[in-house]
Amino acid sequence: MEKMNSYFFLLLFSISFAILPSSQSFNYGEALSKSLLYFESQRSGRLPYNQRVTWRHHSGLTDGLEQGVDLVGGYYDAGDNVKFGLPMAFTVTMLSWSLIEYGDEIAHAGEYEHALQAIKWGTDYFIKAHTHPNVLWVQVGDGYTDHYCWQRAEDMTTSRQGYKVDENNPGSDVVGETAAAMAAASIVFRKTNPHYSHLLLHHAKQLMEFGDKWRGKYDESVREVKGYYTSESGYMDELLWGALWLYKATDNEVYLKYVLDNGFAFGGITWAITEFSWDVKFPALQLLIASMQLEEEVDREHKHTVEQYRSKGEFYICACLNKNNETNVDRTPGGLLYIRQWNNMQYVSTAAFLLIFYSDYLRSTDQRLKCDRGTINPEEITRFAKSQVDYILGDNPMGMSYLVGYGKKYPERVHHRGASIESYKGNMGFIGCTQGYDIWYSRQDPNPNVVVGALVGGPNEKDEFVDERGNYVQTEACTYNTAPLVGVFGKLHTLQK
Repeated sequence: MEKMNSYFFLLLFSISFAILPSSQSFNYGEALSKSLLYFESQRSGRLPYNQRVTWRHHSGLTDGLEQGVDLVGGYYDAGDNVKFGLPMAFTVTMLSWSLIEYGDEIAHAGEYEHALQAIKWGTDYFIKAHTHPNVLWVQVGDGYTDHYCWQRAEDMTTSRQGYKVDENNPGSDVVGETAAAMAAASIVFRKTNPHYSHLLLHHAKQLMEFGDKWRGKYDESVREVKGYYTSESGYMDELLWGALWLYKATDNEVYLKYVLDNGFAFGGITWAITEFSWDVKFPALQLLIASMQLEEEVDREHKHTVEQYRSKGEFYICACLNKNNETNVDRTPGGLLYIRQWNNMQYVSTAAFLLIFYSDYLRSTDQRLKCDRGTINPEEITRFAKSQVDYILGDNPMGMSYLVGYGKKYPERVHHRGASIESYKGNMGFIGCTQGYDIWYSRQDPNPNVVVGALVGGPNEKDEFVDERGNYVQTEACTYNTAPLVGVFGKLHTLQK
């Protein structure tokens, strides 16, 4: 996972798809199917009988053994073989939110079961990783030793050390996000698997209590994560985020009161942020609260807090639409939202989700968005979100689909160990640490395996993209890049019908 730290800073289907013009036509149902396939490429552990990505095989089967705990399973975050808890939890939260909001649309496209499987692969792991009410294992593997090697996950010889947070070594950010993931997933499984849903909620409640009682940044406790997934935003956004998802999952007013009482002290109503990511949750927190229409339910003391949450969240939407007087999100000449050079597409996919989500809320309540530079109707927000998705799928100056495996032209040299080396099933012979670099990494040929559904880092600020394996800034893909697109593809697929 060669990446830079992230810096701080129902539906009305009567809409005609004619209001969403594009210079190209895209098959969003196909994109949805392929996006869910990607998560099977990233699986760690013993693969199931119905595994569709056949170039992968079992891996990490002794994870946690040295520490006497079963940490087999979960996801590799990107092109490496480390399991990082914070981005993994965020990935599961976004997959769950996608099903909560767009489950019918995803089911209509025939992908509901695959989406459930993608979520459960993560939550099964979180259940195992939460070994005690106040203990959560948050990383397996070491980024530094991992990056000395270029190996398939099936051949790993690098450290599989497990790292945990506990009362003496707190990690409220990763704990809060894991609580959010499990609470959101509990909503998803409520009807299809009520026992499992109850189990997830039990863990989410314990984690929330743990994260709040013993506060601290997880990268101060697990220093091995620094330089990979440092929590630049701190832990306050994740504590609010976890509490809000627990409120949605339980309707327990205690969690809502926590979000409202701590809105000011934790930055929920003071930070107006122009990015939503695995690190920074504020815009999503604010917009989710706004969509819950709490003004009539809360007392006078908290009414202003709810209004401030909404105001700060709408600042984000207006910034994406270039409708604020001062602070807006930059765009490339081709129209892509541009936050920063390293893995910029993660911010595009999260923006697309929040834009679609909030435009649906405004439409369902017959509201329009008031920005500094004018009032915007929901259709305009949806059109812009769709333009970002279409850019991803190929409507861009490079004519390149940045969703691997989709379209006629897509990145063929994705920065991904397993994809770049002959598959284990094709060659079960051991490939050593430096052998992978010597033989496979430096090859100019396309990868022998296609990581279908992976959303790569994407182009630079000038819409330029260089398809080289060593160009990890642009060609590495991450689970949290693709996860928000699952709901978006489902929604756009339905609008297309």
